Amino acid sequence: MNLKIVNKGKFIRSILLIFILIMGISLIITNKSLSHAEIKYRTIYVAGGDTLWSIAKQEQETNEYYSNKNIRTIVEDIKQINSINSSDLKVNQELKIKEL
Repeated sequence: MNLKIVNKGKFIRSILLIFILIMGISLIITNKSLSHAEIKYRTIYVAGGDTLWSIAKQEQETNEYYSNKNIRTIVEDIKQINSINSSDLKVNQELKIKEL
């Protein structure tokens, strides 16, 4: 079967329109899946008497990222970010904390 393009201008416009539609749809899909706010990290250092619970409580009260989140969730998040398996902290230990 041999197809012949009769109107090259119309053919090019049709291909261009299809390309624009595909690009527009892909941008919409990408924007919806990446709509989360970018998460930044800041570093804090553990002081004498600090516990994961006290740090999480302070973050819950002062850090917009953790506001309205359960304190246990915050503790687990801090442990995961910093690859901590136990609740034992050392003075001057560096911890990464999420923030907006």
